Amino acid sequence: MSTKRAPLTVNGRRYAWPQQPLVVVCIDGSEPAYITEAVKSGAMPYTAAMLKRGTERTAHCVVPSFTNPNNLSIVTGVPPAVHGICGNYFFDRDSGAEVMMNDPKYLRCGTILAEFARAGAKLAAVTAKDKLRRLLGHGMTGICFSAEKAEGTTMAEHGIDDALGFVGRPLPSVYSADLSEFVFAAGVKLMETRRPDIMYLSTTDYVQHKHAPGTSGANSFYAMMDGYWAKLEAMGCTIALTADHGMNAKTDDAGKPRVVYLQDLYDEWLGQGKARVILPITDPYVLHHGALGSFATAYIPDGTDPAWLARRTQLLPDVEVVLTRAEACQRFGLPEDRMGDLVIVTKTNAAVGTSAAKHDLSGLDAPLRSHGGLSEQRVPLIVNRPVHDLAADAPLRNFDIFHVALNHVH
Repeated sequence: MSTKRAPLTVNGRRYAWPQQPLVVVCIDGSEPAYITEAVKSGAMPYTAAMLKRGTERTAHCVVPSFTNPNNLSIVTGVPPAVHGICGNYFFDRDSGAEVMMNDPKYLRCGTILAEFARAGAKLAAVTAKDKLRRLLGHGMTGICFSAEKAEGTTMAEHGIDDALGFVGRPLPSVYSADLSEFVFAAGVKLMETRRPDIMYLSTTDYVQHKHAPGTSGANSFYAMMDGYWAKLEAMGCTIALTADHGMNAKTDDAGKPRVVYLQDLYDEWLGQGKARVILPITDPYVLHHGALGSFATAYIPDGTDPAWLARRTQLLPDVEVVLTRAEACQRFGLPEDRMGDLVIVTKTNAAVGTSAAKHDLSGLDAPLRSHGGLSEQRVPLIVNRPVHDLAADAPLRNFDIFHVALNHVH
């Protein structure tokens, strides 16, 4: 890749061309302590050495601290107020329906990936779940597929035929650590054979939903990633790591789920079905979290004073903050037309649900761990090389990762 090409401007931000292949990794659900504890245990020898000669910072993710809004912020370099993806799931006012926000029609700006591809760079993106694939690959020429659906890829749609055969691993279960390992195996194979100029790899947080930092299950998972990162470095790649959100236990002292069932409360306070509570964590893969996170938005009936309802909701012991739509969008950088009248965020060890009868927690085989709130904002931002001309105390967001890796690594 020539270093003489003019920088690109994407969504108002300037990006230099990579001087060597750049691999940006979004480690789904990676609270910073996961890497700290795994390194301390000796499970990540490559990472331990890399942190001494590279760059390790802490950044903040987008709130709601969920997968889709943060992955899209990372690949666009801007908050949801600009790119429009403010949850995994939302209430579409135009259609009057609750829908998954995984269709590119909801995306309001281009991506860094698409713009570099348009300018002539070789691009590749591999994600664990297919829910992200169409959004990440929107407008991008190159290779883009998911581990979940690797058996059905075509050159026309994904830029590669038979990704499953190409990677040479069995198709993984969507509820497994193998799904993420497939992503890294694919990334290494792509770098060996296609050598993309920029590659984006995004994992699943299945392991983090079940295992706390420092546990054997977590350390084993991070040891696996460590091995693949070492292979990418050996091929001369710049590796930039961040996360879409952190993760916390959402339980009481006995390990039982600690949940504010907000729809039930609003039905009691306002009348059955008068308010509509939306949980943006909702997606097709709820077995490991029961669609429970720490962020909700509520649509309230005409004639109800939002300030009154906000004050009453704020008095609930497990609620951290309640904001009006305007307040929440200003504070968190969210699109006003895609949020309800109120935004409700629960405390570190509590989750928010709709109605108790609508959440099936029978699939939980470990104490509930989830995300979505302010307490899951802290994420790692790590580069395997030193960065230059970046103040040590400069506040960083996870969506600064391309800016740091392209503009400050020399």
